[in-house]
Amino acid sequence: MTERQLPEDPRVRALIQHAMNSKITRRTLLASAGAGAVAAGLAACAPAGGGTLTPAEDVSATDKVVRWANWPLYIDADEETGELPTVVNFETQTGIKVTYEEAIPSNEDFYAVVKDQLLLGQDIGYDLVTLTDYFAARMVRRGVMQELGTADMPNVVKNLNPALADITFDPGRLYSLPWQSGLTGLVTSSKAFPNGLTSVEELWDPALKGKVTLMSQWTDTLSLIMASQGVDISGDWGQDEFDAALEVVKKQVMDGQIKAFTGNEYAEYFASGDVTAAIGWSGDVFIMNAESGSDNTYGFAIPDAGGYLWSDNFMIPMGSSHKQNAQELINYYYDPEVAAQVAAYVNYITPVVGAQEAMMNIDPALAESELIFPTDATLSKAKPFRQMTIEEDAAYAKAFEKVQAG
Repeated sequence: MTERQLPEDPRVRALIQHAMNSKITRRTLLASAGAGAVAAGLAACAPAGGGTLTPAEDVSATDKVVRWANWPLYIDADEETGELPTVVNFETQTGIKVTYEEAIPSNEDFYAVVKDQLLLGQDIGYDLVTLTDYFAARMVRRGVMQELGTADMPNVVKNLNPALADITFDPGRLYSLPWQSGLTGLVTSSKAFPNGLTSVEELWDPALKGKVTLMSQWTDTLSLIMASQGVDISGDWGQDEFDAALEVVKKQVMDGQIKAFTGNEYAEYFASGDVTAAIGWSGDVFIMNAESGSDNTYGFAIPDAGGYLWSDNFMIPMGSSHKQNAQELINYYYDPEVAAQVAAYVNYITPVVGAQEAMMNIDPALAESELIFPTDATLSKAKPFRQMTIEEDAAYAKAFEKVQAG
């Protein structure tokens, strides 16, 4: 039986145990890392000695194991037994033993634990890690991840959603492949806004004073504001565009328009009636509606000017000595039936073409959910951020944190 396992590091164990006990999602943990954690995670992010790292020798043929570090509550699980059904099925099919650990409370906290070995190209204890776009970009830039060898994974070649098949920090997806994806857009109370909202500017309506929340992670909030100002967030923008978007937030804070900056605890503000509109995540709206007992209590929309598409990505560290086993695992999760089983549990966007059809055999209602299976038209309105330098990332996070403080 393969079950959820927690890492040995006591600090990381405490964060993850809190998440599991509180039913906090992987995205809450990401947001709660805060700008201070972001800045801390930027330090020493370069291969030791400045040289080029080389992949470890692959011993997959003789050592049938793969070690996977993922976020809490981010895979299908039997809540009574702790068993992970898709992992168990993979082990049965392949004979490869999976060590699955919920070892990533935030990108920065995970990096702090493994960075010394990672930067030397040594074994960090995991053959697969699942890192968010902005952090995955740093790892690609610093040369600490192996090429995945997508050509050796036929399910990936056939089933990777074209909308996710390329990204600025990793052209051609040589080093990263999406595990799950999500959308940042506009969340609304359907009672207050039966037709939803179509623009960020509508959040600044004086009638909504004190009834709006924004995201505490700068990329989520400013992505939508920058897009509303005509900026292609995946393209060539810089300090001027950032400052213009930040000024909007600063004004709304000073005017009392903003109730709070949150992770996905904005759901509590909606439930209490204190908030009727927010910048938020697609996956949360699915859960909020389920908890309310109605599919129409809350709405989600990508602004007409554009939204933010983010992913958590499979990556193989240079020190991994089980690359082929890791490839088999990734390939397995790009099977539409397996991807549908995971999506039915985590309620995020699956990157696998064909999973929607497979979902019909699991839950037809979920198969119709655009929060899990957005249309091509919806996806075309959302973009990932461009790759940023370490210095930019630290400066932007610090500036946004200052504005939040008022």
